[in-house]
Amino acid sequence: MTHEDAGHYRLKHPSQTELDPRIADAVKRKATNNRISCASAHEITDETGATPAEVGVALDLLEMRITNCQLGLFGHSPEKKAVRSSETVSPELEKAIRNSLASDRISCLSCWEIAARFGIARIEVSAACEALELKIGACQLGAFR
Repeated sequence: MTHEDAGHYRLKHPSQTELDPRIADAVKRKATNNRISCASAHEITDETGATPAEVGVALDLLEMRITNCQLGLFGHSPEKKAVRSSETVSPELEKAIRNSLASDRISCLSCWEIAARFGIARIEVSAACEALELKIGACQLGAFR
């Protein structure tokens, strides 16, 4: 979705898409001013047993904006993007990232998995991707649809 689409997130889904009430309740408890952080959205997956994609659909249907992407890609203030390019990338990390590419992109989930495997912050993986000039796509919550 583009910046011009902001506030029309429900249009990403077929008109008959239904809102799961248990996810909607959890979202409403955690949201402030129609905004919810990426971390809070993922906490809802733990609380409800829903997948990140299901929570993302609920966010869209409720016209919620996701803030503070844990990879630093969007929703940060004052700049929208918080991630900065790493000065160096270890050969091991570069190999893990490149082995996870699909169509010249790496998914959000793959970045999370690599961060866990290397014991580093998620934003460090996205910073490495910036240094390698690789795009991250397929947000687990559906933000990049």
